[in-house]
Amino acid sequence: MLSRSMVLAVIAGIASLGAPPSPALVQPARRLIVGYLFAGNAVAEISDVDAARLTHINYAFANLRDGEVVEGFASDGENFRRLRELRQRHPQLRVLVAVGGWTWSGGFSDAALTVASRDRLVRSAVAFVQRHDLDGLDIDWEYPGLPGNGNTNRPEDKANFTAMMAALRAGLDDLGRRTGRTYLLTFAAGAFPRFIEHTELAQVAASIDWVNLMTYDFRVAAVDPIAGHHANLFDHPDDDKHRSGDAAVREFLAAGVPAAKLVLGVPFYGRGWMDVRAERNGLYQPGVPLTDAKGLTYARLAADLVGRDGYERHWDSTAQQPYLWNASRRIFIAYDDPESVRRKAQYVVERGLAGVMYWQHGSDRTGTLLQALHEYLQQGSTHR
Repeated sequence: MLSRSMVLAVIAGIASLGAPPSPALVQPARRLIVGYLFAGNAVAEISDVDAARLTHINYAFANLRDGEVVEGFASDGENFRRLRELRQRHPQLRVLVAVGGWTWSGGFSDAALTVASRDRLVRSAVAFVQRHDLDGLDIDWEYPGLPGNGNTNRPEDKANFTAMMAALRAGLDDLGRRTGRTYLLTFAAGAFPRFIEHTELAQVAASIDWVNLMTYDFRVAAVDPIAGHHANLFDHPDDDKHRSGDAAVREFLAAGVPAAKLVLGVPFYGRGWMDVRAERNGLYQPGVPLTDAKGLTYARLAADLVGRDGYERHWDSTAQQPYLWNASRRIFIAYDDPESVRRKAQYVVERGLAGVMYWQHGSDRTGTLLQALHEYLQQGSTHR
């Protein structure tokens, strides 16, 4: 017979099995690493895609024309063929098509408007997936109920987005029953409160596999006269916008999206300002858009700017984000680097999120940032 002390020890041991681990003891788990690939009118450079470190590729973009999902570029057919070959060499990889984006979201409100228009959209989307032998759809409507890039929008978009995603889920599931495969449905989400206000996230979450949360572009020099982080993980007290990746995650959780369906976004590019006031090395100081800001890919930053020609790297321990400051030229550049990317990967694991996505492959063909993500998140995926 067990003594009382032995019984208590056994009970304590059983209880400890069900207790959540201390955050300090949480080990990196297998998570999603979703890379967007944008080739435009060009044939995609697939040879430098490190597919072994990816779980999913979202090919950007398919267009939405006359209520139907259609190819956006003449090179799409060849690019999908190359991606299928890449998938054959890397069986863990899944290839999806992203539909819409900032430029091509103008037709979503009309396509989602009625049962008939949604049915037409779904039939075309399913046919697109079949035509190119894809693994699913990533819907990038920017944004329901909001003008975005001067798009048609309606108050009804809120409910219609929910209905559209449910219809797409049903269409992909029906295709799966016919082909014996499982197809993914995801969407890209604006990481700001008004996106949440104009959507029914808890209902939409029931139809999707995960949300690609666009936790970047919190500041864009063209419209923001204050230089500052554009993809910071945590809030900075001097940021009048009070936007951060962590804030967006908490808002989406509160809106009903499960942590296991949230994917944190990482930009592989920077945002820049010039003529910036020199106080605090330019951080959250007035400035104007940097004239060559379109070239601020991470590959260019790492090769030509960081630690060179007066550009000094600084680390903001509050926001958990680096930035570049050139004191003589008064140039401020917000960006991500391996340290901040690893910190974001750690955050994903600590918070039990689904994984990380990034925009986009062509901005870092060296693979440095992807390698940093993979080193922490490890390879493979627990998602189908």
